[in-house]
Amino acid sequence: MSFPFTILLPLVFLILSPYFVSFAHSKVARLGISPTTRPTETVDASASTSDLKFFYYDQILDHFSFTPESYQKFQQRYAVDSKHWAGATASAPILAFLGEEAWLEVDLHDVGFFQDNGPRLKALCVYIEHRYYGMSMPFGSAKEALNNATTLGYLNAAQALADYAAILVHVKEKYSAKHSPIIVLGASYGGMLAAWFRLKYPHIALGALASSAPLLYFEDTRPKYGYYHVITNVFKETSERCYKTIRKSWREIDRVAAKSNGLLILSKKFRTCAPLSRSFDIKDFLDSIYAETVQFNGNPGDWVATLCNAIDNPPNRKNYVLDRIFAGVVAYFGNQSCYDTDLVIQPSNNAIAWSWQASSMRLQTGSASLSTAALKPTDLPLPSAPMPSGHQSPQDFDSIVAIKTLKGTHSQDLSTRRKDDPEWL
Repeated sequence: MSFPFTILLPLVFLILSPYFVSFAHSKVARLGISPTTRPTETVDASASTSDLKFFYYDQILDHFSFTPESYQKFQQRYAVDSKHWAGATASAPILAFLGEEAWLEVDLHDVGFFQDNGPRLKALCVYIEHRYYGMSMPFGSAKEALNNATTLGYLNAAQALADYAAILVHVKEKYSAKHSPIIVLGASYGGMLAAWFRLKYPHIALGALASSAPLLYFEDTRPKYGYYHVITNVFKETSERCYKTIRKSWREIDRVAAKSNGLLILSKKFRTCAPLSRSFDIKDFLDSIYAETVQFNGNPGDWVATLCNAIDNPPNRKNYVLDRIFAGVVAYFGNQSCYDTDLVIQPSNNAIAWSWQASSMRLQTGSASLSTAALKPTDLPLPSAPMPSGHQSPQDFDSIVAIKTLKGTHSQDLSTRRKDDPEWL
């Protein structure tokens, strides 16, 4: 059978950015596609969802057992954009975005790939929200779903893949699209799901695009501090002076904190919204800023260069190391009356769910922070030509086409096209 809109995609595409690994946080690695610390533009819901139709699918709680409890149902949310679809009679393709650890609205806002390529491919675009995230909550509410290990036990990648399979089969039936090929896409953890989906459900998906997918980022499979080595290297390449200032700052924070009123001094120096109760909180706050600056670097060099420029050239030529570091904070967040150091540790529903997944999947969590693993007074060896920590090497499998990008950022290939995109993109 020939398809007028055949998509020339092999088994799996792996878009590999050397600046990726897991989320910056020193406690639980997050593989999201958007930063949690940096303020983002307000999403215009009417503009981003005007062509979308939202649906809820009656999803089975447990796809792999046959106890009475396994047949419980929950409402799983998905959205469909059929504006540019050429239709079932033309066997026009279906592009399906497999949601990661985030609300569906995050994907609608951040994944510009569909808006750029959906019309060109005359595709039906489908977005599916991951179970236990956003509004796709089993047991009726987040409070019940995230309550204990018994209810959280149904939160895993295998169940999520089975969810996606059920919904995509349903969508093909709903739109009478029996002969429309499905290409699944995902970013970060969602990229892992896309690759696994193509392997596990080849009768449903013709191909997969796995963007910044850390397929090997599990415990005991990669260097423990691989993520922070990458971050260290990026800062060092951007500005040696900035890199050295950050390294020096960890020791200075500890020195000031050891004073009788040291935490008060640090609170005032960094203009924290609440007094610091321990030095770890400010170091963890800075850790997350530096890591997210690299991982979600806007277009190449934007965020890292801006932050380092502020650290290297602070206002009024202040040379004290913590004045320089605070200048970087201001450059990152903007000038605010105070800075919330609890921003990275607030126990949101998504954070609770992801903490469970990271632990149960034995993901490489990057248990040490930047202050102990990298950008510190004692250099750790950096590989001369590192593969992105946790990414698949192009030579690992003949059936996988892996693209290693240069000067790219996390899942940049799925973002909206821009004039200043790097040449490879």
